[in-house]
Amino acid sequence: MEARRTFIVMALACVFTGTLDCAPAVARDCGPECGPRYSETFHVDRAAAGAIAVRAAIEMIGVPYSWGGGGVDGPGFGIGKGAKTKGFDCSGLTQYAWASAGELIGRTTKEQWRSGARVPKEQVRPGDLVFYDNDPRRSGPEHVGLAVDRERMVHAPYTGAFVRLDPLDRPTFMGAVRPTEERAADAGL
Repeated sequence: MEARRTFIVMALACVFTGTLDCAPAVARDCGPECGPRYSETFHVDRAAAGAIAVRAAIEMIGVPYSWGGGGVDGPGFGIGKGAKTKGFDCSGLTQYAWASAGELIGRTTKEQWRSGARVPKEQVRPGDLVFYDNDPRRSGPEHVGLAVDRERMVHAPYTGAFVRLDPLDRPTFMGAVRPTEERAADAGL
């Protein structure tokens, strides 16, 4: 239990000093007793939760795209054309990242679109979900990524690709959602 508290304090120090790169060392020092979902037990502020989600997603860079693949437990075999590939689709990656921070945001892009408070593009913070309407013939969004900062996102782009960093600014940008914001407002935080 003490290791978890120490880990949270160290992780918060990483966030508040703007040093996201220290998170792997913090996790290594914590050991297995911290577990993958330490924030389910201890309250972690919203900025820290976003940083934890970003770190979890960044650690998946290089994992293959798998349509319907992945989720709260990490990479998984998908469905249809993703059935033989262990990896993530876009919403599986973001679901995994936020589950690592103790937040359940839904499995599909459309569920995640409704998982928190909308934020203007110029106010995007690390961990915010960024959505894209890639097919104007269908009601969007069709794609989701996780903001690393105001300029980059980590996402699982499409079949044949791998989880990677890309520019956040695209013509198909639809909006951004902060998963923990709505719950915090409801709780009066």
